[in-house]
Amino acid sequence: MENVNFRIKLLHILVWMTVFHSPTWAAPEEIQIYMDEINAPDEIGLDIHTNYVLSGKRTPDYFGAQPPGHVFRVTPELSYGLTANWELGGYVLMSHAPGENSIVDGEKIRIKFLADKASGQSYFWGANLEVGRVSTRLDQNPWNAELKGMLGLHTQRWTIATNPNIAWKISGPVDNPVSFHLDSKIAYKTDAEFSVGLESYNEFGPLSHLGHTDSLSQTVFAVVDTAALGFDLDVGLGRGLTSVSDRWLLKAIINVPF
Repeated sequence: MENVNFRIKLLHILVWMTVFHSPTWAAPEEIQIYMDEINAPDEIGLDIHTNYVLSGKRTPDYFGAQPPGHVFRVTPELSYGLTANWELGGYVLMSHAPGENSIVDGEKIRIKFLADKASGQSYFWGANLEVGRVSTRLDQNPWNAELKGMLGLHTQRWTIATNPNIAWKISGPVDNPVSFHLDSKIAYKTDAEFSVGLESYNEFGPLSHLGHTDSLSQTVFAVVDTAALGFDLDVGLGRGLTSVSDRWLLKAIINVPF
């Protein structure tokens, strides 16, 4: 019980520091490669996604947009295991920009499917559908959806995974075409039981006209996956590869045990 109380106090401190005493962080609300983690039936999970643009654009892309430079995002994600193969989740998007108060930027819900794995099977596959409403600070179209594929494999030391993603608008004034982006991860488990690796997040533009990646966001992260004081942690430092990408980013995902 003493250890549980300590972890709760530590979590309060982490959230308090990031929301109110950060030099301000931004980028998408979650920078994550989806893999084969899924809650057991009736199990509740909590992940806290944070990211910070150390160096990024300071001018808005459109009137009312939030420039990403020096914006801090905190996104609590609550999840619930429906069955052995299905999981329901929800997000609350929050941010803090320079010279502004912390605000809520929107909400999203998701449903994840993970296929059964036979004993000893190294590969996995699944899909995640996400629907959400966000502030015009983040998108000119308030309602959007994304279908994310989940493919990968685990060996004793290596993890390789990829998420082919299709995103589209549900409602809004701007005629954005259906777009495609591909996120991938490769990680190596060390003798010290933590993993090191690389994650890449790559936009490819509209499905009808893929390419021109030099004018789209392309970012690579060096990441570490570890555990500390009962929390699972994913931390990374990212570097934008194109002129439209944020130059330097930090991210962290904290998995909170119940």
